[in-house]
Amino acid sequence: MKSLMIKWRKWRESKYLPLIIILLTSISMFLLVKGSVQENTYDISLMNLAPETIRSVKTMEDPIKTEEEKDQAASEVNPVYQFQDETAENQATIIESIFDSVIEIKQSITSDEPEAATDSLQRLKKEMNVLAENASFVPLTDDALSILLSQNIATINDVKEKLPILVEETLSEPIRNENLGTERDKVVQKVRTTFNYPDNFMSVLVSIARGSIIATETKNDELTELRMEQARASVEPTRILQGQILVQKGEIVSKDVYRQLELLGMLTDKSSYKQYIGVALFVLMTMWVLFGQTIRFKDPNVINVKNLIVVAFSVIVSVLMMKVLQSVAYNFDVVIAFLFPTAMVSMLVYILVNERAAFISSFVVAAYAGIIFQEGYTNIFQMEVALYILFGGIAGVFAVQRMYNNSQILRSSLIVASINLTFILFYLLMTKTTYEFVDVAFYIGAALISGILSGALTLGILPFFESLFGILSTMRLIELSNPNHPLLKKILTETPGTYHHSLMVANLAEAACEAIGANGLLARVGCYYHDIGKTNRPGFFIENQVNGYNPHDNLSPEASRDIIISHATDGANILKKHKLPKEIVDVAEQHHGTSLLKFFYYKAKESNPNTTEESYRYPGPKPQTKEIAIISIADSVEAAVRSMKEPNGEKIHSLIKSIIKDKVIDGQLDECDLSFKEIKKIEESFCSTMNGTFHSRIEYPK
Repeated sequence: MKSLMIKWRKWRESKYLPLIIILLTSISMFLLVKGSVQENTYDISLMNLAPETIRSVKTMEDPIKTEEEKDQAASEVNPVYQFQDETAENQATIIESIFDSVIEIKQSITSDEPEAATDSLQRLKKEMNVLAENASFVPLTDDALSILLSQNIATINDVKEKLPILVEETLSEPIRNENLGTERDKVVQKVRTTFNYPDNFMSVLVSIARGSIIATETKNDELTELRMEQARASVEPTRILQGQILVQKGEIVSKDVYRQLELLGMLTDKSSYKQYIGVALFVLMTMWVLFGQTIRFKDPNVINVKNLIVVAFSVIVSVLMMKVLQSVAYNFDVVIAFLFPTAMVSMLVYILVNERAAFISSFVVAAYAGIIFQEGYTNIFQMEVALYILFGGIAGVFAVQRMYNNSQILRSSLIVASINLTFILFYLLMTKTTYEFVDVAFYIGAALISGILSGALTLGILPFFESLFGILSTMRLIELSNPNHPLLKKILTETPGTYHHSLMVANLAEAACEAIGANGLLARVGCYYHDIGKTNRPGFFIENQVNGYNPHDNLSPEASRDIIISHATDGANILKKHKLPKEIVDVAEQHHGTSLLKFFYYKAKESNPNTTEESYRYPGPKPQTKEIAIISIADSVEAAVRSMKEPNGEKIHSLIKSIIKDKVIDGQLDECDLSFKEIKKIEESFCSTMNGTFHSRIEYPK
C-alpha cells in the first residue's frame, strides 16, 4: 500500500492527469451507453412499396415544410410605402427658383443687343444646371429657356405665383411610381385650365409642371423586410409527431415520405452513425456538466485531482450497475431498474467532494439511467426511472448533511428509502396498468432495498477513497477530533493553555460556520490543531506562561517577532510531517494571514523609527476559505476577550465588532468568499457564544 501511495503522489503531480481521467471517463461512458440506444431503421428505396406500416419514432420538426410555409407567408406580405410630405413643398420651391432666376437675369439686361440675349441665355442655362444638380429638376432645353427669357416680368411673376400652387396641390396626395403618368396628365390639364398664354410659352409651363411631378410615396424596403420577417416568424413549425403514420403497408414510398424517413434517421444507410454521434454528444455534455461545473467552479485554474477521481469513479460504477440491471431486465415483467441504489453516488460525492458536486452528480446519473433503461422503439429516454433516481439522489444529499458517524449513514438510507417509496406509490397510482399483489410487493421492496443499498455501498466504498487518496471526509474529521490523537495529546500535555484556547476558538468557529452554512466540523477540528506550532516553544506564548514570567521581556522585538510568527509555519510543518490532511495544514498556516504583530512592531518602532510594517507581518497566505477566515477572527476574539477585565455583553460586542472591522480594513478577508451579510452573522454568532461563556454570575455571600 505504501509503494502504491508513493506512485500515486507522483502521478498526481502530472499536469496531464486530469485530462487523462476525463478522457478515460468519457470513453468508458460512451462504450457503456452506446449499446443501450436501440435502432429502428428500414432498408427502403425511393418509389418502392413499404414492407409494413411505418410510424415516426420521435417528434421532429420538418424543416423543408416549415421553410415552404414561411416563404409562402412572406410572399403574401404587401410592400410598405411611406409618404414623403415634404416633397410637395420642395418641388414648389424648385419652380419658384426657376422663375426667380429668370426675373433676376431679365432685370440685369441693360441693352437689346443680340450679344446680351446670348449672354443671358448662358447665364440662365448655367443656373438651371446648378439647380438640376441639387434638386429633383429636369433641365429645360435652350429653346425653352429662351422662351422664358422672352416673357415680360409681369407674366413671369403671374406664373411664379400660380404654377407652384398647382404642383403642390397635386403632390399633396400619395403618388407612387406606377401612377406618375396619370398624375402628370392631371397637372397638365390644370395648367392648361389655369393659364392662357401663347402655345410656345404654354408648352414650357407644361414641361416644367410635368417634370415637377415625382413619387411622393416610396417603398420602405427596411420596413417591408421587417414585416416579411415577422410573417415568417409567426409561422408555427411543421412537425412530424411521434407515432404518426408516415406510410401504410403496401403504399409507395414517395419522395416526401422518403425525405421524412431520412430526416428521422430511420433509413439503414443514414442512421448507423448518427446515433453514435448522438451518444458522443450526450457524453460530452454530461462530462462538461460533471467535471467543468463541479471540480473547477471555485477556481477555474485549479483542478482537484482527488475530487475528479471520486466523481469519475462513482459515476462509472453506477452506470456499470445500471448495465447489469438492464441486462436482466428482459427476464422480468416489472421495472427492475427500481432496485438501483439511487443515493449511492450523491452520498459518496457529498461526503468526499462537496454539496454542489453531489447535486450535479445526481442529475448526471439520472440522465444516464434514463438512456440506459429506455424501452420501446418510440422512446429515447425512460423518464420515470430517471426521476426515481434523481429524487433518491437529492434525498441522499439532504440526508447526509448532518452526518457525524457511520451509523448515521445507515439512518440516512432509511430517509432515502422513504423518498423512493413515495415515488413508487406515485408511479403505481399514475400508471393505468392494474398491478397484482406480487408486483406491488416487488416495487415496495425495491424502493426499500434501493435505499439500504445506497448507504451500504457508500460505507463500503468510502474507506477505499479515504485511505488511497487521503481524502478528508466527515469520518476522517471525526477521527482527527478524538482527544487520544497523538498530536492533540501533545498539545494538551506540553501547552495546556494553548489547548484550552484551541477549544474555546473551536466553539466560536463551529457556531459561526454553522450560522452561515460553512463546514462547522472542519472548522472545529482545524481549531484543535491550528496552534500546534506553539509546542516548539510553549513558554513564549502568554496562555502557557506561569508565575507571571514572560521571556519576551529579555528579548529584542526582532527575536520575539521571529518566535511568535514562526508558530504558524512550524505548525504547518508538524502537521505535514504527521501526514494530516491539507485542509488542516492550511488552517495552521493561514489562520493569521498576513496580519501585523502590533505589540512588537510598536515596541520596535520606539527604538527604530524606520521599522516597517512588512517586517512584522505574518508570511501568510491570507485565509483562502470561509472556515479559515472564521477561525482567524475567532482566534483574535477569544484572545482579546480573555484578556478583558470584567467583561460584559456590551464590552464584548464592541470588541468583536472592532476586531472584525480591523480584519476587513487590513484586507485579511480579501481572498476568501465571505460576504458582508455573512460577516454580520459571524459577528452575531461570536457575541452569542462569548456572552454564554462570560455570563454574569451571582455573588454568593461569604
